[in-house]
Amino acid sequence: MLQFLGGRPPLSRSYSKNPRRFAVALAVPALLFAATACGSEDGGSSDAQVKVEGKFGEKPEISTPKDAKPADKLVVKTITEGSGEKVEKGGFVRLDFAGQTMKDNKSLGGTWTTQPGAKGPRRQMVAQVGQPSQEMPAKVLDEVIGKKAGTRFEVEGTAKALIGDQLNPQAGVKPEDGLVWVIDVVATKKIDPKSEVKGDQAAPAAGMPEVKYTSQKAASITIPKGEKAPTDLKEQVLIKGSGPEVKAGDGLIAQYTGVKWENGEKFDSSWDHNGATAFQIGTGSVVQGWDKGLVGKRVGDRVELVIPPKLGYEGQPQSGLDKNTLVFVVDIVGKV
Repeated sequence: MLQFLGGRPPLSRSYSKNPRRFAVALAVPALLFAATACGSEDGGSSDAQVKVEGKFGEKPEISTPKDAKPADKLVVKTITEGSGEKVEKGGFVRLDFAGQTMKDNKSLGGTWTTQPGAKGPRRQMVAQVGQPSQEMPAKVLDEVIGKKAGTRFEVEGTAKALIGDQLNPQAGVKPEDGLVWVIDVVATKKIDPKSEVKGDQAAPAAGMPEVKYTSQKAASITIPKGEKAPTDLKEQVLIKGSGPEVKAGDGLIAQYTGVKWENGEKFDSSWDHNGATAFQIGTGSVVQGWDKGLVGKRVGDRVELVIPPKLGYEGQPQSGLDKNTLVFVVDIVGKV
């Protein structure tokens, strides 16, 4: 997905060949781990060494006593108990988090760090529990299961306990080093990853590609013959939904198919992976064309977007799409 396009659907300024490259993710310094799904083998514990100060929704202050020794098992401590919806296995979540080493307080990434001059909602982590993430070790992410929205909790332990065999030896972290993550469960939603938009589809507007949709499969998109690629964003709502409006900062849950305008070649689709993908919209987590074209739409909409390079991957030759006009069909099946 987009590392989603990047692992979050079309990821914004960082792109990788991750299959789900369109779901954008926050970078973990030096990529501590390989994104591999796995379950947590250790349960909660009261053996926490780390001290966490600050309220839910605020940047936490994390400190470790000098004589503290990290546990060689995964340790979990609830700091604030929420009262919202409970996170289910396979559910979608929107999180704030901060991670750091216990010995020298080196950052492992987080959502409270913003770029100078940044406007609008802060970028947060949006993910499906149980699916690989490039932002957080699978064992740590799995600990959100059973937590309620509004909960702040921390997870700590040695790198071996939290990351295991996926620890990247080039990250400068040893297996015995202590790591800690503080996580705020902002919101959660359980949606079938095979969900899709239903309804009568509108005919293509003048100059727009034709879309043929087959249930549970990547959409077929036909580029109009003899039509030059537009230089500005073009969009059309093919099916109008009646769900809540999409606002900047929401975590969207969507199905998508993307093709190149130049030759109609498909380069990605959520249906080619595990179904619906989750990503944050309106925060620069995905390409500008998605941010501009999906904010203001509604859950239940099927939207066609034609995105010129300047609103896609222009200047990112590693993407392989930097010179292409991109055509997407996006089903907005939910938000979190």
